[in-house]
Amino acid sequence: MRLLLLALLLIGAAAHLLLPLEPLREARSLDPGLAELILVQLRLPRTLLVIGYGAVLGISGAALQAMFANPLASPDISGASSGAALGAVIGGYWLGLAQPLALAASGAVGALATLAMLVVLAGRRADTATLLLAGLAIALAAGAGTSLALALAPSPFAFYDAYDWLMGNFADRSLAQAAAALIPAAIASVLLLRRSTALDLTALGEDVAASLGLKPRRLGLEVIALSAIAVGACVSVAGAIGFVGLVAPVFGRHLSRGHPGKAMLPAAMIGAILLIAADLVVRAIPLDRPIPVGVITALFGTPLFVWLVINMRQRVTS
Repeated sequence: MRLLLLALLLIGAAAHLLLPLEPLREARSLDPGLAELILVQLRLPRTLLVIGYGAVLGISGAALQAMFANPLASPDISGASSGAALGAVIGGYWLGLAQPLALAASGAVGALATLAMLVVLAGRRADTATLLLAGLAIALAAGAGTSLALALAPSPFAFYDAYDWLMGNFADRSLAQAAAALIPAAIASVLLLRRSTALDLTALGEDVAASLGLKPRRLGLEVIALSAIAVGACVSVAGAIGFVGLVAPVFGRHLSRGHPGKAMLPAAMIGAILLIAADLVVRAIPLDRPIPVGVITALFGTPLFVWLVINMRQRVTS
């Protein structure tokens, strides 16, 4: 299955980079250098961001679900994505941070703050209702803060500039922006993957994990910090995209036979494939005004979220 996922990922990446072919053919007929420019300067950063962002959402979602021992924990439901958007808005429109790396750091700080609030409000082993309520409260507060920061921003066009970005947008991103998001996100993701065995052991209980030499509290703090860095860096460049971090780990756990830590790698590939498919749908829709990617991911993610809630409710009542 992992080889199949890898093959689907490579095919999706090639399709995302090369489609549609007609503009490339026309550019090549005029000037071969123009076609290369379109591929390298316009399409390559978008493809890299889509693959990297999707993988980050899959890894961080699986890590958070393993840490909270709850399949509903994800970057968007936990409030991390909303917090990262708030941090990026404050950094970009209020602090005047124009450099991509500085904006990525602002997003990481915002995501870290919201995840820390979630741990304080709900606890690491919160039940489903508590986790949902705490995450919803934090996400709503961060969303309201983002709207307020945009409304009071020195630029009167802040709302119009940020609309597409807030719902997820990969268009017109440069290689420098892609590097600023993906380099820190890749480092944080690799460090999360190295903790897969430890996360599997914590599923046996904190007492058992501690008896094996692990430090569950320290591991939880590391997962929160690394997830915040990875998600915050990507959100600051491409905006907040929901449900991928929830959907990908669900399928990843099936491929890892229920091991929450080992689910991170397949969840990363599934997340990248899902986001590639969503962005291809956005590019294929023949509209004058593009639809944000977050709208597409919400359309296929919401039914699964409802199914998860109903399924967990039936388990509790049975």
